[in-house]
Amino acid sequence: MLKLTRSINSWNTPEFRDVLKDEIEQLDAEKLPLQQGLANSSYVGETPFRLMVIGVSDDSTAVRVHAGIFYAGIIAGCNCSDDPTPVDEQPEYCEVKVVIDKSTSEAKITLVQD
Repeated sequence: MLKLTRSINSWNTPEFRDVLKDEIEQLDAEKLPLQQGLANSSYVGETPFRLMVIGVSDDSTAVRVHAGIFYAGIIAGCNCSDDPTPVDEQPEYCEVKVVIDKSTSEAKITLVQD
């Protein structure tokens, strides 16, 4: 299970959004639903992603964050030695919901579907 301990420890402080952004951006991209969020390409690229906090709310048990993620995707060719298709990155964007349990700092990150 994913834990966002630094983020939950900074909840209700002016630094919360920056800490959350930094902590999520340090995660391996495979822990996020980026592949499912692709719209213009077929695979997530290797360029680091960037997170933008859109909104934050909480209740007695959890902090809920609506965030946008900017990242790169690629359209992969057949990977044949004579494949003339260059591997160009395409800009991608998706929105996610992050729910962080206040008592355990366990977090669940899911894709927001349109």
